[in-house]
Amino acid sequence: MRFVLYNIRYATGAKARNFLRPSRKNLEQIIRFLRELEPDLVGLIEVDQGSYRMHGRNQVEILADSLGHYHSHSIKYAEKSFWRHVPVLKKQCNAFLARDRIRNETFHYFQHGMKRLVIELELDHVVVYLVHLALGGRARHRQLAALYQLVKRAAKPCVVAGDFNALWGEREIDLFIAATGLQSANVQGLPTFPSVNPNRHLDFVLYSEKIKLREFSIPQVTFSDHLPLVVDFDVEIAHDQRESTREQHCYCPQLD
Repeated sequence: MRFVLYNIRYATGAKARNFLRPSRKNLEQIIRFLRELEPDLVGLIEVDQGSYRMHGRNQVEILADSLGHYHSHSIKYAEKSFWRHVPVLKKQCNAFLARDRIRNETFHYFQHGMKRLVIELELDHVVVYLVHLALGGRARHRQLAALYQLVKRAAKPCVVAGDFNALWGEREIDLFIAATGLQSANVQGLPTFPSVNPNRHLDFVLYSEKIKLREFSIPQVTFSDHLPLVVDFDVEIAHDQRESTREQHCYCPQLD
């Protein structure tokens, strides 16, 4: 299975001054890049659901159609949040693109931080959690504690991926990794931000037992201010693995 994690910064490119500019041209570059990778699953952070930057068009749908994938996405702010009513911000989301059928999707929300969304995606043999953690250190640590409670309930092998905003360094998530028993695909702790001269390791792909890492790479592309992570892995399938019966679109407004 090939998994790509990419914070695309709304397809506005690597330069800060372009953040509010139209993004369709750069999105086409990202589409070509992802097509070449031929991923089975893509986790996208900072995607535009249809602001003026895209003239009302949804980047998730454009990307999914271009790759021939299914998609799952939601605004990254809590359902009753003030931020869901702010122009531009109310169109900012995180998303999955999946080659194979999605069994279940669940949108959880942390209790703390501005960005609160956790997308839980269930595929046939693996569960993947996608996060974009808070910029504030205290809120980020509370989010990691809540994420631990979520991950430990997973009934299948799992992957936890996203932009962790580990601004204080990798040691921030050492306790989370130790508590969950997950391993980092980026064994060498290679930096992922900023893309033009990376010096911080902010983006993580963590995986559980029964998942075997085959290959890991960080393509040096500058379509965003983050570098993408490409992870190839195999999942050990248990004979008695039970199918989940959770209902699709099960919203959890507060994640303890």
